[in-house]
Amino acid sequence: MKRVAIIGVGHSKFGVRADATYCELAFEAVKEAIEDAGITQKDIDLSVVGSVGNRLYDMYPAPSVNEYVGLTFKGPLRVEAACASGSAAIFTAYNAIKSGFAETAIAIGVEKMCEVDTPTSTAIGGRGCYLWEFHMFGTSFAAYYALFATAHMTKYGTKEEQLAKVAVKNHYYGARNPKAHFQREINVEQALKSRVICWPLKLYDCCPISDGAAAIILASEEKVKELKIQDPIWILAIGYGSDTGNLTRREDYTSIKSTRIASQMAYKMAKINPEDIDVAEVHDCFTIAEIMAYEDLGFCKKGEGGKLIDEGQTWIGGKIPVNVDGGLKAKGHPLGATGCSMIYELTKQLRNEAGNRQVPLKKYLALAHNVGMTGQYCYVTILGR
Repeated sequence: MKRVAIIGVGHSKFGVRADATYCELAFEAVKEAIEDAGITQKDIDLSVVGSVGNRLYDMYPAPSVNEYVGLTFKGPLRVEAACASGSAAIFTAYNAIKSGFAETAIAIGVEKMCEVDTPTSTAIGGRGCYLWEFHMFGTSFAAYYALFATAHMTKYGTKEEQLAKVAVKNHYYGARNPKAHFQREINVEQALKSRVICWPLKLYDCCPISDGAAAIILASEEKVKELKIQDPIWILAIGYGSDTGNLTRREDYTSIKSTRIASQMAYKMAKINPEDIDVAEVHDCFTIAEIMAYEDLGFCKKGEGGKLIDEGQTWIGGKIPVNVDGGLKAKGHPLGATGCSMIYELTKQLRNEAGNRQVPLKKYLALAHNVGMTGQYCYVTILGR
């Protein structure tokens, strides 16, 4: 089984991108990734597009994307895993190389979500479990994560102020990320006073609806040597997990079981422990999701996620810096792009190219945690240099 490295990364600006079509967003990311790798489209064997696409005018976006970026004959598939579609694209490209089907592959995560209004987008998102939960109760993603939040608050005493502190941290780093949707700092008081979306989640507890793209180029160890790429970033492990479609069948509302499954698989594969990780990107679609991720990924004990943010341990300089690009909360969450965006940031971190957001590295190990829906999908990827 071949070793797989990341040799190029690219990222569009996230936000309400009325200035660009779906294909143009993908081009921004792919162009940067190809230039970063120092190769051309001819050097790529396989293109995998990760996209949800259910807010688009184009129902089958991958052929158009591949044609626009010069990969027409390299793109036989598109993958979808809700908010984890970008990670699913990387997983597919990774396995194509690892198994010997390809020597180089590109994962293109792209989404254009702002073509529809907010109520429509919210309704589309809530229809993930349509027949029972959405049809009967109108559950949106904010409502689902509010269930997690209230359960966590009841069982572990988590406070609204702790949720607000997650938002403050991520906006702080988003303000220092030129590719982020929101590039402004906020304070705890602003977060707590923002309007309620679904209690206890307020406006600043929720990620924005965003357009954007990110692209990751992978290569086999043999191809890395052939291209004479110095000091590449290696994919040490990809763990995956899943859970029930309906939340009513879950055993616990204070945790994402698929995160625990995926992370344990990844740690075992990489032969490391949570405390070995230097920097992490976690799926903070809502602030409670980041707090649960601290616990489910083993960065702290169950129920102590609020304490971790209280102590500043997930800021740069703390025990485990998390979402120092702004996370989904401030950087934005174009569904198909998010998983690739996480790997973009961690690759930059491991190369010491993150500028004023650079984390001091000890073991040069990084972790990306990408959840689809409310844990129906989950990928945990570990990178090393």
